[in-house]
Amino acid sequence: MRCLITGGAGFIGSNLARVLLARGFDVRILDDLSTGRESNLDGVDCEFVRGDLRDAATVDKAVAGCSRVFHLGALPSVPRSIADPVRSNEVNVLGTLNVLEASRRFGVGRVIFASSSSIYGDQPVAVKSEDLAPRPMSPYAVSKLAAEKYCQVFYGVYGLETVCLRYFNVFGPRQDPDSPYAAVIPIFTRRILEGLPPLINGDGCQSRDFTFVENVVEGNLRAAEAPGAAGMVMNVACGGSISVNRLAGEIARLLGREDLVPVHAPARPGDVRDSMADIGLARRVLGYEPIVTFEEGLRRTVGFMAGDTVPV
Repeated sequence: MRCLITGGAGFIGSNLARVLLARGFDVRILDDLSTGRESNLDGVDCEFVRGDLRDAATVDKAVAGCSRVFHLGALPSVPRSIADPVRSNEVNVLGTLNVLEASRRFGVGRVIFASSSSIYGDQPVAVKSEDLAPRPMSPYAVSKLAAEKYCQVFYGVYGLETVCLRYFNVFGPRQDPDSPYAAVIPIFTRRILEGLPPLINGDGCQSRDFTFVENVVEGNLRAAEAPGAAGMVMNVACGGSISVNRLAGEIARLLGREDLVPVHAPARPGDVRDSMADIGLARRVLGYEPIVTFEEGLRRTVGFMAGDTVPV
C-alpha cells in the first residue's frame, strides 16, 4: 500500500514516515520545505515531491496512486497566522480542499487530517472534549476548523472517508528550535543548552497537554484503518496537564542547569490559557492509548537535542 504524507518533511511527518516504512508501506511525501527540512528525511527511503499545497496540479500528482493520505501539511503557528492571516487561510484551507478533491477523484481509501486543539479556544472547562462548541481565537484555529468541516462534508456528500485528529501540543525529536515560530520545548531546551534562562510568555501558570510525537503517530496509524471512524473528529493527546513553569523546571533539571531561573515576558495574543484533552472518544473508536508518557518523551527529546554533551 502506498501512503502520501503531506508535510512529510516536518517533524511529525518525518516521524510518521519512518514508522510507516518500518511497517512495510510505500511512502510518498509532498512538502514545499517552507517549514519542513530535507535533513528530517535523512535515511528515509521514500518518494519525495517538492511542491505547494495551493497548486492543484502538484497535489494531483502526489495523491495519484495512493491508498491513504495523511494530511499534515499546513502553515503552522498561532503567531504566524496573526501576522499573515491570508497566507494561513490559503495554505490551510485551500490546500486542504485541494487534497480532498484530489483524493476523491483518485479513489483514496481514507484521508487522515491533522487538526489542532487551538479550535477549542478558551473554554470555561478544564478538559476539552469533542462535543464542545469551537471557540477559535486566532486565524490559525479558524483555518483548522474550516478544514475539518471540509473533511466532514467530503465524507457526507462524496463518501470520501476522512478522520480529523485534533493534536495537543506535540513535541519530540526533529522539532525545529530555530524557527521564529518554534514550539516551547525546543526553544527552552536550546536556551538552556546555551546557558540562557528559559523565557516564558506570561506568568507560566498556563497549562498544556504536551503530547510526545510517537503518540500522535500511533493515533494516525489507528485512524487510517479503524472501522467506524470515518467522518469523525477526535482528540489525540495524553490527557494530562503540565504548566509551562513546570515544563521549564523539568528541562532545566534534565540538563543539570536548575540554577537558570526563568524570566518572564508579556503573554502572546491568541494564546489560550489552559488546554487538556479528553481522549475517551479516541480510546473507544480507535483503541488509542498514549504509549509514551510526558516524562519519558521529554527525556528523549531533550536528550536528542543535547547529544552526548550533558547528563540527560
